Amino acid sequence: MAVTLSAESLAPFRRVTLYDSPFDAHDRGCAVDLYPGDAGGDTLRPNPEDGPRIDAPSPVAGEVVETRTVRAPSRPYAAEEDHLILVDAGDAVARVLHVDPAVEPGERVAVGDSLGRLVRAGFFAPWVANHLHLGFREHGANHHRAAGSLPVEIDPTLGVDALDWDGTGTVVAAGDTYAVLDSPTHPAPGERFAGLAATDAGGESIGVLDGGLPHYDCGGLLRARGRPSDAFLLGERVGSVDGRDVAWTDPTVLADGEPITGLALALGRERAAVKLVDESMSLSVGDAVSVEFRRR
Repeated sequence: MAVTLSAESLAPFRRVTLYDSPFDAHDRGCAVDLYPGDAGGDTLRPNPEDGPRIDAPSPVAGEVVETRTVRAPSRPYAAEEDHLILVDAGDAVARVLHVDPAVEPGERVAVGDSLGRLVRAGFFAPWVANHLHLGFREHGANHHRAAGSLPVEIDPTLGVDALDWDGTGTVVAAGDTYAVLDSPTHPAPGERFAGLAATDAGGESIGVLDGGLPHYDCGGLLRARGRPSDAFLLGERVGSVDGRDVAWTDPTVLADGEPITGLALALGRERAAVKLVDESMSLSVGDAVSVEFRRR
């Protein structure tokens, strides 16, 4: 059984990723991270935990059945606690994490209703912006353990553009652990989602890459065309494809010749730009950057 997220469910969110996370449920696209953006709509800059409140719109409709507070890993930039909200969404039970709940068991919510305040949890890497983690379990399953979520699909009728990229761009936002480039350019901001195109060996687009390349264990190929066996980016083979899952070949990512941790790839509704991530990023706003891959 797979759960399909409708266009209505995704409407409150500007950035969506099934694979850009180190946690097990994301390895096979059995969870989705949903970024509503801050007050200015930004989904790419990390949000300070003591910063302005960022509201968490519900991606599902149903009855809240439980809320629970859990201890999160200790990080200097994050809250000490995280939260779980369970919503009976009809065919399955939705599990929402990273939201300090403003709802109670027995309360009904509609898509877009506020669930509470987004939490910057210790589960996040330092370059990750605030978001909701959403997964689904069958009724009668264990809804508290980390494993066991159902596969998540994105409505196949929802428009998603696969964008070519030549590996270059100018930094438009930067911090100690990330740099956001201005390319590729989103063709229709606000109208539909777009992401970075993977190609076959001949340079033909085969779908949209999703995930942390290569710093998380598994990536994804969304909107796959045909049955590709390999995914290429910038002329280099970056992964082997099995269905929509991609096993990275573990290349080294270079930004202006210097190795970095990787690329954070997702579907963006407003911006399709590439996000470079590293534990210590030396790039600044205005820098022109060239990205390439080197085989280990």
